[in-house]
Amino acid sequence: MNNKNLYLDLSVIQTVPSSNINRDDTGAPKTAFYGGVTRARVSSQSWKKAMRDYFKKENELVGTRTKEVAEYLAQKMQTLDDTLDKKTAMEKSVTALGAVGIKAKKDKTAGKMLTGALLLVSPGQIDKLAKYVLKHDDLTDKDAKKEIKQILKEDNSLDLALFGRMVADNPELNVDASAQVAHVISTHEIVPEYDYFTALDDLQSNDTNGAAMLGTVEYDSATLYRYANVNIKDLAKNLGKTNAVQSIAAFIKAFILSMPTGKQNTFANKTLPNYVMLTLRTDTPVNLVSAFEEPVTSKNGYVEKSVRKLERAYKSANNLVEEPLLNIVLSQVELPNDEQFKQVEKLVELIDQVTATLTKVMQDEDTND
Repeated sequence: MNNKNLYLDLSVIQTVPSSNINRDDTGAPKTAFYGGVTRARVSSQSWKKAMRDYFKKENELVGTRTKEVAEYLAQKMQTLDDTLDKKTAMEKSVTALGAVGIKAKKDKTAGKMLTGALLLVSPGQIDKLAKYVLKHDDLTDKDAKKEIKQILKEDNSLDLALFGRMVADNPELNVDASAQVAHVISTHEIVPEYDYFTALDDLQSNDTNGAAMLGTVEYDSATLYRYANVNIKDLAKNLGKTNAVQSIAAFIKAFILSMPTGKQNTFANKTLPNYVMLTLRTDTPVNLVSAFEEPVTSKNGYVEKSVRKLERAYKSANNLVEEPLLNIVLSQVELPNDEQFKQVEKLVELIDQVTATLTKVMQDEDTND
């Protein structure tokens, strides 16, 4: 039985043109200061939201993150029992959730029963909880609390298993995240730019001069380094071995093909990665962002230079950690043959090879360790 850890590292180089895909509180693109210069930045929360949306589009099982979980549960109960009135359903819902420390109270502004924080629950959890509540009158005794707690810890959806759940009022309901997503940064220095725009009124008379609207939109252009990792054993604990391997394929596709949608209608910045590297390791995940601590400088493009720096950083990192089980690359940049980077030509080949290796390794994996 194999007790070693098993991690998947995903490193992506992707260039985006003029864009503002993740804004700060002033509407400007987010930035970071790294290696002595200002970089473009996209928060991990923003990209995880894009991945959850991608999962939905691909019909993967995803949960619902909401403050209206009491209303959600009450509605589910009413669909299962059409004799149940709305008031009784809500009272039972609030009682059941309150029994395990999830407090919901009437929000005067919204006029709804809301929890203090967003709660991520899977469809399976809500369905089982609704059935349990309908079958039991006393939802506050010791056995009821234990069973409700257990229901909320099983049947994890893909996003819940990957990104986890934190419940401040009851840490027993927490789900440990099996995936980590880094904040994206540009491999080079960026200088914010401003689009000064004007708009005419279609109905204004011919003798009227001037614009009906004017303003500025801040944007930048960047070649980005994106990184995420998955603890395969933790994912298997959350989903089971077979589902974990299938879910890895979904995670890889979502990470590679998704993009936050900030101001996408304005900039149409939906690009695809220029370079993807997937690595299976048994000792530790490795974020290769240090490749860009010294920013890339160029007057004729950043992608190829960024890819070469990334591959050098990979080789350097391997002097400190164990040799990976697998390292596989999909690149739009022409690269010399190098046995440390097993190149494939299509995304489907990349996913097939990773899942085949995982399936073989997972057969002997001890996920209880």
